[in-house]
Amino acid sequence: MSQDLILDTNLQPTKNLAWWLYIAHAVSFVFSLGAFSWIPLIINYVKRPEAAGTFVQSHHTWQIRSFWWYLVWMVVGGMLFFTFFLIPLAFVIWGGAWLWKAYRLIKGISDLNRNQAMPV
Repeated sequence: MSQDLILDTNLQPTKNLAWWLYIAHAVSFVFSLGAFSWIPLIINYVKRPEAAGTFVQSHHTWQIRSFWWYLVWMVVGGMLFFTFFLIPLAFVIWGGAWLWKAYRLIKGISDLNRNQAMPV
């Protein structure tokens, strides 16, 4: 198997954008529990087609899925919170969602820095 070095001038700016979007998601996550993550989410949706055919596209998809699944679990926790007798379970779900989202952000940034695609 040969390994060819291919220079893609669009890859580095695309990779940089994905990195900054991870940072924007992380800042929103830390300071507002993800309430403002819709801003980088929109950019993920707009810029994902430009990264088509590169490993960076998988990072945009990873961030988009992370956002939506985190939102689902926060809503489920919120619904349980309003039942009053399931408030402890709501806090467990919120805590689990928080840890899961933190893991996804850290793994995504780490894999992006190593030029690795995210699993599907």
